[in-house]
Amino acid sequence: MKAHVPSACPLDCPDLCGLVVTVEDGRVLQVTGDRRGPLTSGFICGKVRKLAHHMYCDDRVLHPQARVGPKGSGQWRQISWDDALDTIAARMAALRARGPRGAEAILPYHYGGSNGWLTEGALADRLFRRLGATRFDRTLCAAAATAATRGLYGMMPGVPLEDYAHAKLIVLWGVNPSATGIHLVPVIERARAAGATLVVIDPRSTPLAHRADLHLALRPGTDLPVALAIIGELFRRGTADREFLAAHATGVAELEARARAWTLEAAAEIAGLAVSDLARFVELYASASPAALRCGWGLERNRNGGSAVAAVLALPAVAGKFGVRGGGYTMSNGDARWGVSSETAVEEPDDEARRIVNMSQLSRALREVQDPAIEMLFVYNCNPAVTAPDQRGVVAQLAREELFVVVHEQVMTDTAMLADIVLPATTFLEHRDVRRGYGSMRMFDSPAVATPVGEARSNNELFGALLAQLGLERPGDARTDAELVAKTFGATPDGEAIAAQLATRGIAEPPNGPNRVMFVDAFPGTPDGKIHLVPPALDAEARAANGVGLYTYQRDPGTDAYPLALISPALATQISSTFGQLRRAPAELELSPADAAARGITTGATVRVFNATAEVVCTARVSPDVRLGVVVLAKGLWRKHTANGFTANALVPDALADLGGQAAYNDARVDVGTVSKLSSMGSVDPE
Repeated sequence: MKAHVPSACPLDCPDLCGLVVTVEDGRVLQVTGDRRGPLTSGFICGKVRKLAHHMYCDDRVLHPQARVGPKGSGQWRQISWDDALDTIAARMAALRARGPRGAEAILPYHYGGSNGWLTEGALADRLFRRLGATRFDRTLCAAAATAATRGLYGMMPGVPLEDYAHAKLIVLWGVNPSATGIHLVPVIERARAAGATLVVIDPRSTPLAHRADLHLALRPGTDLPVALAIIGELFRRGTADREFLAAHATGVAELEARARAWTLEAAAEIAGLAVSDLARFVELYASASPAALRCGWGLERNRNGGSAVAAVLALPAVAGKFGVRGGGYTMSNGDARWGVSSETAVEEPDDEARRIVNMSQLSRALREVQDPAIEMLFVYNCNPAVTAPDQRGVVAQLAREELFVVVHEQVMTDTAMLADIVLPATTFLEHRDVRRGYGSMRMFDSPAVATPVGEARSNNELFGALLAQLGLERPGDARTDAELVAKTFGATPDGEAIAAQLATRGIAEPPNGPNRVMFVDAFPGTPDGKIHLVPPALDAEARAANGVGLYTYQRDPGTDAYPLALISPALATQISSTFGQLRRAPAELELSPADAAARGITTGATVRVFNATAEVVCTARVSPDVRLGVVVLAKGLWRKHTANGFTANALVPDALADLGGQAAYNDARVDVGTVSKLSSMGSVDPE
């Protein structure tokens, strides 16, 4: 019998959609949107509409498997869960028994942007903390942006996405909602129908850039000088809101001094923009109210990333755009003052003594870390073989026989193909999760609505079993999903009220409401309640990275040999690499008509994108949507999508941004050439 049951989408998107799932005999037939949240409004993206294809595809991992052939050969034997857990637990116990730091030979590797409290962290965190495993910085995304946002404003909710309908000026800076958050698009269109002006700042002509009143197609990595020049011009023209700044900000004079070095002319030259377009933006931003600035994560992924985000987020303070509905900025609303954190987030006494590695430098860690070297890698909620920088190095390290790799995964990913043991994982419709949005200020408690495929188990089932097997459970531990949720809300001041909302509707709003207005009923979460425009801690961190400090522009890393900036934006059909197994189309490198003509490249040609580190062989597509000097190869592609088995991340250095240890994906500099023929081994003969 068919049933239509409520759920919610936890995937890495700001919208946090409510879902209606049609299920028959435990099998998902259809997924559509519901209307419990104001953003979903009954429709969902194509990625989630096709979720059943992901759940029941041929690549789904159905049973625990142990490798029997060479790594990457695809030769496996099915084993029982008991055998798998025995093998894994025995390895962990043996490493831990070597001494106080023995368990640091174990590295858990996960990201979890598409997971809630029960499937990212929870019992997995408890296990690896109590083992004493190596810790790691989560830096693939949002590290620099989080550092900048919290440094300037603390934990402060921004403009709710639905309130963009009130704005008279909307600025999309380094974000493409058409691919990464489609529910903002109709809100923007309603605002435009009411007379709002739209500005898009992006190296590419995205769908909204095509419809924008002004598109600033700046060179990758130049967001910082552009933002500083705008700030400087606001001060020079006398349109900075000095009264607001005097009342609500520190570091005003220092920011003004650092911005003064950048004129509109200087910034336009280095960013490849027209001075008149920058001047027009200053006029639009100074005069419009409400003005909503949606800051994305594209601008953080380079050597200047943290300073760039800080400068962009300083703009509404300098121009006095707060205090009205629809005025201010939105970065992430994940810290919308819920006052809730996972019960398992409580640190163990010796946490600080455990070493820490940067997840963006996985290849380096596996190659260089010693005393002890990493001997066991446990991957879950992640696919580092195609998402981590220095892909060639990562793949080479995963392929080492002496590195024991465990992967808990829904489908046979490129990382799983290099594992020693692969464990079947549930999808989000097959387990319970609690998730808060980081665009929509809502929270969902989503039950399991489908029968797990094969022998798939949730993260908590897996890590709970290992905790028990290794003797790491303690009296009073919350063990089941229900106990974890109850204990989390029980330790939260507003937990009872939030839990009551969830129990009634499956959806909750923050204790003080979801649609607060910045500097009316939402204020900075800094210790003094003020905006810190030049936070000393961030200034020191940036100085350690670049030798000078915050708001210091580090010039383009391009050379005569590798003059093109490679950027890797999101695909509208995937969440990073998730759903990549369903993609049939081969990878395409987009480049501008001028760059293509200079190299004799036409659409459909086989090309090699290369630098001193690696090369990627794929098909070219000449596109007027890409500016001169930039090439585009989407993120999240799998190795099967290119002719030689490498993707854009093979060309990405493991260098870092100036804040947060952030991966600098967009600092890859390359050149492109045509290919005359492709050998059976995937090597190429350049023309």
